[in-house]
Amino acid sequence: MSDPWGTTVIGNRANKKTPTVVRSESELNKARRTGAAVTTDKKLSQLNKPTSGDHARIAKLDRENEVAPPPKIAPAVGKAIIQGRNDKGLTQKDLAQKINEAPRVLQDYESGKAIPSQIVLGKLERALEIKLRGADIGKKLEPKGKKKDEKKDDSSAPSGSK
Repeated sequence: MSDPWGTTVIGNRANKKTPTVVRSESELNKARRTGAAVTTDKKLSQLNKPTSGDHARIAKLDRENEVAPPPKIAPAVGKAIIQGRNDKGLTQKDLAQKINEAPRVLQDYESGKAIPSQIVLGKLERALEIKLRGADIGKKLEPKGKKKDEKKDDSSAPSGSK
């Protein structure tokens, strides 16, 4: 007896041809000679485009958007620090130690290379007893108690009303 169902083959790829990608001209000619269906597709990509114009445009944008460097300390402040330090008879190292900063910081402030810090300027003002910020740079600082005493004297004057 013969098998009523016949022979069934599952997964035979003999009848199905999968497309293959060929990269050489000789493989393409071989496929044409055998009668296989040949299709050619041109692939487009961004890699093939020239980008010389893009670099110039980006460089121009970079030049236009540059951030200005922060302002350095004014030369008048550096001169006032030197003058105040000399009046007190202090060296750079002594003054730096007194304000708890590195001597290099003080050198930068005196030479005008430092980016101003309000904290350091405040320490220098208290140590040298001169103004380093505002309009009157280099003038002596008034003692804190003097302004309060003047206000007390004005308020203690008789007002004349009963």
